Amino acid sequence: MHIGLVGLGKMGANMRQRLRDHGVQVTGYDRNPEVSDVQSLPDLVAALGEGSRVVWVMVPSGAPTHAVVTELAGLLSAGDMVVEGGNSHYTDDVAHARTLAALGIRYVDVGVSGGVWGLENGYALMAGGSSEDIQALDPVFEALRPPGPRENGVVHAGSVGAGHYAKMVHNGIEYGLMQAYAEGYELLEAQDIVTDVTGTLKAWTQGTVVRSWLLDLLVAALENDPELATIDDWVEDSGEGRWTVDEAIDQAVPLPVISAALFARFASRQGASPAMKAVAALRQQFGGHAARPAPPAS
Repeated sequence: MHIGLVGLGKMGANMRQRLRDHGVQVTGYDRNPEVSDVQSLPDLVAALGEGSRVVWVMVPSGAPTHAVVTELAGLLSAGDMVVEGGNSHYTDDVAHARTLAALGIRYVDVGVSGGVWGLENGYALMAGGSSEDIQALDPVFEALRPPGPRENGVVHAGSVGAGHYAKMVHNGIEYGLMQAYAEGYELLEAQDIVTDVTGTLKAWTQGTVVRSWLLDLLVAALENDPELATIDDWVEDSGEGRWTVDEAIDQAVPLPVISAALFARFASRQGASPAMKAVAALRQQFGGHAARPAPPAS
């Protein structure tokens, strides 16, 4: 199988490599010529030849994704497929699918989770679209997913938009989990009787009900920088947490933990917080997200 991949950033470049490692031919395009296989989007489409072309888009949500999908609409033909693998809002997927369907171009949205570790560990994939289109992407899903049972890493979540809706909720849950670990870390740090905070957290990584990959990553961050002295407590939010809370309001579903975690990120921008240092460190560990350096000591 030969696919095009638009966007070769932290995740896109790793996905290209994992696909190639598993026998899928990939032609990648990025605005950065140092990492791109071709010079332009038209060149990428031309490299795919004719007949049932597949272009997977991995660019930032919103205007950048809309611009790429719009350009692809003028380059692809009936029977081709666009796969949106970024973090678009699910309503954008519905609009894009409608626009492309008028031209006979198929559309699938895929929520992708795995961060910078996906190249080594594989990616969790949440897909929205028709059964026929999802089946056509099976070689790609097989290459990208983690080892083990397929159902533990790939789901056909529903119709167009369902993949990104599932990823939105996934990221909302992630906010809550990260915040709980971070607050526990701060409380351990606050009590002098606990003299080995990192060791305490590490002791929870096997056998306890709170063990998880996120806890492993928090321990890794603390082992690398025990006081988190090199990282600021300013924590960004990339959008999905806000969308999750917005959707909860629309559906009248109470999300007190996820909402509080989102608001805590807002609070992180107003003053020093050891807990938010831990959240910033976790985002850097699992996703390679940029973290602000700690301000110089006064």
